[in-house]
Amino acid sequence: MKDNFLEYMRLIQEERFYEAHEVLEELWFPRRKERCDEVLVIKGFINASVAFELKRLKRDENALRVWKNYEKYRPLIKKCDREIFYKIEKFLDGYYAKYLS
Repeated sequence: MKDNFLEYMRLIQEERFYEAHEVLEELWFPRRKERCDEVLVIKGFINASVAFELKRLKRDENALRVWKNYEKYRPLIKKCDREIFYKIEKFLDGYYAKYLS
């Protein structure tokens, strides 16, 4: 699982946002019906990469709307208390500043 998260961050850095989405979708999809914080955080991370892809496609309004979906799951990161989630959160903040602000 940690490998998926590291791959996700690598792909974001390479601006391969759709592929980053797919890497986490592999984790999320089989568990999508679970209503647990970890699954919802993963869904949020997927939304973040989709927002970046939409911005790349110059669909700014949609990008910001999808980013807000990520933000609604963001408080759950603290409930999960997983170091990799904190790293991804900080990492995504940097890309938000670069792409969406």
